[in-house]
Amino acid sequence: MHRRDVLLGGAATLAALAGAQPARAAEEVLIGAVYPMSGANAQAGVDGRHALETAIEIINGVHDLDLPGARAAGLAGLGGAKIRLVVADHQADPQKGRSEAERLITQGKVAAIVGTYHSSVAATVSVTCERYGVPCVIADSSSPSLHKRNLKYFFRPAAHDEMFSTAIFDLLDAERKRGAKVDTVALFCEDTIFGVDSANVQRKLAAERGYKLVADVKYKSNSPSLTAEVQQLKSADADVVLPSTYTTDAILLVKTMAELGYRPRNMVAQAAGFAEKATFESVGDKLDGLISRGSFALDLAAKRPSIGIVNAMFKARAGRDLNDNTARLVEAMLVLADAIDRARSLDGAKIRDALAATNTPAEQTIMPWRGIAFGPDGQNTLCDPVLIQYRGGTFVTVFPEAFAAAAPKWPMNA
Repeated sequence: MHRRDVLLGGAATLAALAGAQPARAAEEVLIGAVYPMSGANAQAGVDGRHALETAIEIINGVHDLDLPGARAAGLAGLGGAKIRLVVADHQADPQKGRSEAERLITQGKVAAIVGTYHSSVAATVSVTCERYGVPCVIADSSSPSLHKRNLKYFFRPAAHDEMFSTAIFDLLDAERKRGAKVDTVALFCEDTIFGVDSANVQRKLAAERGYKLVADVKYKSNSPSLTAEVQQLKSADADVVLPSTYTTDAILLVKTMAELGYRPRNMVAQAAGFAEKATFESVGDKLDGLISRGSFALDLAAKRPSIGIVNAMFKARAGRDLNDNTARLVEAMLVLADAIDRARSLDGAKIRDALAATNTPAEQTIMPWRGIAFGPDGQNTLCDPVLIQYRGGTFVTVFPEAFAAAAPKWPMNA
C-alpha cells in the first residue's frame, strides 16, 4: 500500500470521527512539478525549482508574513503535514511532459501538479491531470487557449496573454494620447502555442485600436539564425516591436539586431525570454529601455513588506531576484498549499473544490493583483498585469499609473 493511500484512508476516518478536528496526516504531502530541467530552457527550470522550494519553505516553517499558511508550520488542516516537491524534466517536449505527469501521478502518488513554463507542455500535462482527477496548477504558462477547454482540474492564478496584451496596448494608447508617435507595430513570435496565441491576440488588438501592422514575423523556435527575420523587422521600421519568444531566441534576436545595425525605437515584450536573467547577462547592454509585461513588481516591496522578504528568501537560494516567471511559481504553490490545507484531504476532487473556492485578498499575495478568485474555467479573474521597464540593470514598474514607480522612458532609444 502506498503512503498516499494510507493518508487518504486515515484522513477520511478521522474526518468521520472528529468532524471539524484537523485530519491527522503523515509527515509529508507530495507535489509534482513538471519543468524544463535540461536543454535550452534549463535555467528557467532551475529557477522554477528554487521558486517552488521558496514557497514550500514558507509553508513548512513559521514566518511572520501576511500570506496563507505562513504563520503555522506545515498544513494545519492535515495535522501539520509538510510538503515535499518531486520534480520531473519535460525537456520542452509536450509528449515527454504528458508521460512525466502520468508517472508522477501513477507511480509518485503526487496530490497535485504544478507547471510548466512552456504553454505547449501545459496543454498536455493539464489533460493528463484531468484524466486522473488530479489538480493541475499552471503557474507561468500564459497561452489564452489553456483555460478554454472545459477542464475541471485546471487552475491558473496568473494572467494569460489576452490580459497581458490588453495591458500592452493600454500602454501604447496612453503614450499616443501623450503625443508620442505610436502608429505602427511589428509582431515577432515563435511557432509554438505560446508565440502563435500571443500573436493572434496582438494582431486582433492592433486592428481594433487603430495600429498599422507593418510586419508579422513567425519563426521556428530554437532557430540557428534569425537574420532573415530581423531584416524583415528592420525594413518595416515599426514604432514598436512586440516579441513573444523564449530565452535562447531572445538572446539571438538581440544579437542579430545589433549585427544588422537595427535599433528599434521601442520593444514591448511578452516576458518569457525577456524576463530571464540569462538574457540580460548576455545582451542587457543592448536592452536598456525594454518594456516587458509582468505579473510581479519588486519595487512594490516598499508598500508590501512580504514581497521583499520572500524575494530575499528566493535570492538566498537562486542568487537572483524574483522575476515575472519565478514570482508566479511562488504564488502558485502558495495557492495550492492553501487549498490542500482547506480541503483537509489529499483527495483530488476535494482539493479541486477548495481551489475553486479560493478567495485570497490582494494584501495576502506577493503580486500587484486585486486578489485570487477563480472563474468556472479555472482562470484567476483578479490578476491585473503590470508593465516593467529595464533601466540601468534593473526593472522599474512603469504602468499602470497606480503601481508605477516611474513614468515610461519612451522611446527606449531616445
